[in-house]
Amino acid sequence: MNALLWFVRGILFVILLGLAIKNGGDVELRFFFDASWQAPLSIVLLVALAIGVVLGLLALLPQVIRLRRSISQLRRQIPDQSTSKTTRLPIPPEL
Repeated sequence: MNALLWFVRGILFVILLGLAIKNGGDVELRFFFDASWQAPLSIVLLVALAIGVVLGLLALLPQVIRLRRSISQLRRQIPDQSTSKTTRLPIPPEL
């Protein structure tokens, strides 16, 4: 199963690489104040993907910090089982 997954990934990589090579034409991005940037289409798409990933991770950061804080508070509330002197009842035999 693992070999099949790597084979599918390899095929997908080759297809996307071919697509990037075939679409290597320059595109012009125009910004405000008459600023422009010319770059290959594949590079522009890669930069846009990277910016989207970074913005998505930054959007999740507050929730991750909040969840880690609540996990640490819950772990502090759990009593240490090695120091607790509670007596454990024996497990009754099954009938």
